[in-house]
Amino acid sequence: MSSGNELKLFEGGLFPFSPSKQAKLIPPIVLAYIGDALYEVAVRQYLISKPNLKPHHLHTSATKMVSAKAQSRIVEHLDAVLTEDERDVVRQGRNAKSGSVPKNADVLEYRHATAFEALIGYLYYTKQFERMNELIMLSIKYIDPIA
Repeated sequence: MSSGNELKLFEGGLFPFSPSKQAKLIPPIVLAYIGDALYEVAVRQYLISKPNLKPHHLHTSATKMVSAKAQSRIVEHLDAVLTEDERDVVRQGRNAKSGSVPKNADVLEYRHATAFEALIGYLYYTKQFERMNELIMLSIKYIDPIA
């Protein structure tokens, strides 16, 4: 019996737009592109679940949690719980060349952040939604210990 609270998933994920290639054939930078968006939505939803809903507070809190520095720390923290397949995706994401680095992050932080985002994107496109949610929850609890 459905409670009405289940998330409706389409064949390719949350929306009815499947990727043009299998997940293993999608470049790590492209996986990071969708992974960044997914992680940001998760963080925003987490913050909205908290009592302080002032827009400025939401924005500053989200920015701290999704920054390259935070994501770099997260991917290092998660390493102990990753599977070999996940570590391979992280390695590929870390080694991917994006062409630019944001002004508020150093190259190493940015590469580690890209690795984390690629992992989230990979889990999404391989339909490993439970694992993706598990790692996102571990990430949020690590970066915001009061979670």
